[in-house]
Amino acid sequence: MSSSSSLGTGSRWLGFRTPSLRFLHGWAIADLAANILLVVTGGAVRVTGSGLGCPTWPQCGDGKYTPPMSYHGVIEFGNRMLTWLLVAIAVATWIAAMRYRPVDRISRRLATWVALGIPLQAVIGGITVLTKLNPWVVAFHFLLTMVIISLATWLVYRTRSGGTADPAPIPRDSVITRLSIVLALTVYVITWITIYLGTVVTGSGPHSGDENSHRNGLQPTQATQLHVDAVWSLVGLSFAILLLAVIARLAMRRATYWFGGLLVLQGVVGYVQYASGLPILLVLIHMLVSALLMVGATLLVLHAYRAPKTADLHDGDPEPAVPAAS
Repeated sequence: MSSSSSLGTGSRWLGFRTPSLRFLHGWAIADLAANILLVVTGGAVRVTGSGLGCPTWPQCGDGKYTPPMSYHGVIEFGNRMLTWLLVAIAVATWIAAMRYRPVDRISRRLATWVALGIPLQAVIGGITVLTKLNPWVVAFHFLLTMVIISLATWLVYRTRSGGTADPAPIPRDSVITRLSIVLALTVYVITWITIYLGTVVTGSGPHSGDENSHRNGLQPTQATQLHVDAVWSLVGLSFAILLLAVIARLAMRRATYWFGGLLVLQGVVGYVQYASGLPILLVLIHMLVSALLMVGATLLVLHAYRAPKTADLHDGDPEPAVPAAS
């Protein structure tokens, strides 16, 4: 693929100039960033006790679509309005993916899945209100956002410069290659388990989203212990894949550094917030890093499937461009 065709230069679609790959990549990044922002604002709704600031859905109470003039009502209504920003960005990303030439079916599918996930997420959010913040429904609401973030991460990876060229997959006959793939997939799965158990801890703790909403009935200390066990399993697996990437000189080693650093940060924040009684700011940081960990775990899998070995490179040489995941 020539550079001019990869950027969509000079070509037209339905009378409009087709977007460049850089343009599509920019919208993909905006799509990912907006969904990560939703995690933080959703967390703010919960930790401020504003989950029922709008006690009905899709209205905001008393048959109105405007918020009651109260602290909790404005916070909850503001989070709902963020959905419209997400819809606008997701639609713009989808249009860019559909107009991009040459046709990239994977980018189209990813943009479509992310765009469809936004209204589905809004409906699940409405169900959380109608069930008076049932902790299991709230957990599902959060986990669906993580699914969207993982898909949006893939789209960002896919649309980076040179990412849609679809080179041949790397050979699977190497022990190092197979081991890196298995470790990356295992890290991804354990990351999901860890995040899920984090929602169980939240469902048993004090930040219910509203002072009158019920909890899941589990003991916070027991739920926290399960979550901590999963975290330490993830730490061990992350160290293993980092060690493999460094020893085997894999191009994915930079991704393992970032994931390891995020995991350390998350562990420190988690222990400090637990010891200090779950202050609001630390809870929000913990949720933000959870979203970033999902980004990192997704990138590890994408790199493991496509990142070439770089054992033949000398120290200090630039790493080769990493081809896209298919």
